Amino acid sequence: MYIYLYLNIFTILFPLLLSFDKKVAFYRNWSALLPAIVVNGVLFIVWDILFTEQGVWGFNEEYLTGVYLFNLPLEEVLFFITVPYACVFIYDVLNAYITRDLLQPYAKVIALFLMLVLPLIAVFNMQHWYTSITFVGLALMHLLHLKLFGTRYLGRFYLAYLVHLVPFLLVNGVLTYLPIVWYNDNYNLGLRLISIPVEDTMYSMLMLLLTISVYEGLRQRKVVKQYQPIIV
Repeated sequence: MYIYLYLNIFTILFPLLLSFDKKVAFYRNWSALLPAIVVNGVLFIVWDILFTEQGVWGFNEEYLTGVYLFNLPLEEVLFFITVPYACVFIYDVLNAYITRDLLQPYAKVIALFLMLVLPLIAVFNMQHWYTSITFVGLALMHLLHLKLFGTRYLGRFYLAYLVHLVPFLLVNGVLTYLPIVWYNDNYNLGLRLISIPVEDTMYSMLMLLLTISVYEGLRQRKVVKQYQPIIV
């Protein structure tokens, strides 16, 4: 049964079909979205390859098509296309339909909390590679994002992250419950949300923050170029 492939299709189907909604008009931002997905994909696929080779996690062939790119199942590679697309779609839909930036007043506090607590947890769990690398990576990504954008996008990012947890729990729940993707608990804290390692929540936040940072950076650059005066 090709369940992992079906999950990828399910993840992207509705965001793709609704990309032409007149209010959101998500398709107009594809020129910024596609490079953001590529940047995200390159980083996370390399990470995935290394962790798979080291046995940090792996895949159950019973639920795969059997097609591999590098040492990863095709479905795993598609995951780094379908999930960022769907997540940024959620981000843009919320921006379009919720005009008030609800979490902006708390964005800096949330960011500082994560930047202080996550590295601290990582330091005491260096032997757990998934935990330490993910937590340090997310803290550094927050630092970089704050340096580039301040808190301009963070409030809306956190709202999108909270909303994305609904499909995240559904999809990751299936992936880890069957399991389609298995995790070696020697490399994580061994704490799970039913079947989902708690590290997955931070991994997903890191992936989303990276994608949105590149996405908003490119959109910002495009706006600047549009309004630059032409010097004759």
